[in-house]
Amino acid sequence: MNILETHHIVKQYANHRALDDVSINIPKGSIYGLLGPNGAGKTSLIRIINQITAPDSGHVLLNGERLAPKHIANIGYLPEERGLYKKMKVGEQLLYLAQLKGLSKQQSMEKLKAWFIKFDIKTWWDKNVEDLSKGMQQKIQFVATVLHEPELIILDEPFSGFDPINANLIKDEILELKQKGCTIIFSTHRMESVEELCDHIALIDKSKKILDGSKKAIKEQFKTHTYSVVFGGQLGALSAHYALIDQHALEDGLQKATIRLQPDASANGLIGELIQQVQVHNFGENIPSMNEIFISAVGATPES
Repeated sequence: MNILETHHIVKQYANHRALDDVSINIPKGSIYGLLGPNGAGKTSLIRIINQITAPDSGHVLLNGERLAPKHIANIGYLPEERGLYKKMKVGEQLLYLAQLKGLSKQQSMEKLKAWFIKFDIKTWWDKNVEDLSKGMQQKIQFVATVLHEPELIILDEPFSGFDPINANLIKDEILELKQKGCTIIFSTHRMESVEELCDHIALIDKSKKILDGSKKAIKEQFKTHTYSVVFGGQLGALSAHYALIDQHALEDGLQKATIRLQPDASANGLIGELIQQVQVHNFGENIPSMNEIFISAVGATPES
């Protein structure tokens, strides 16, 4: 079942078309990567889902219903441009934001107490936001995003400004939220985070969706049908079922080769031919990384 669907979304700003017939389906309980170069249209789509702006045509469904103001309480949004009130105290601000999302003061206090203990930030309650580092402010904004326990959470570059330790802390929280049944839309340039976290992805480029599906299916789509083998000895000619793409020496005296299978060939058959000629130390399929898929589909690095 899909928690969120966008159908043929079009958004035009003056002479720039930000989104051009974009349709995506986000399965309930998944972590969904929304990927694309800067200016591709990701933020425009996120703003439409959050009802900050409206599409020129097309529509959005949340749990099968047309998106409406009542659904705001079902969504938590962490924007890339952080937006805390710098002169307010941390606790006062979080209480205010929680009550905006429909929690009572008592509910807010109970939930905030649990989060302040969990993040070990009990001494921050009376600090002014402007006195916190960027990473500390990020933690506060993350708490504000998830405090009302929304069923859909939208995180736009959630690791920006975090050191590796705190990035791992937030990553663990994202995985825990998924285990509790939340659905997370995750927009990022960090392909290693996509590899670790995402179940499904959509890739938007130049206002159009150019790729979507489960991460597993997309990796299958971009497979090169090549295998890497590390071996000792001398590798001679292989049968016509296999093409030697590359071979070079390693520092330990072993050799490494990249071999492509023809459509009618199998990995088992390749292993059979190899062990008749050389001593195989390592053998594995070359699975494309999300970074390689991004570059192949868009023609640019994720940071461009």
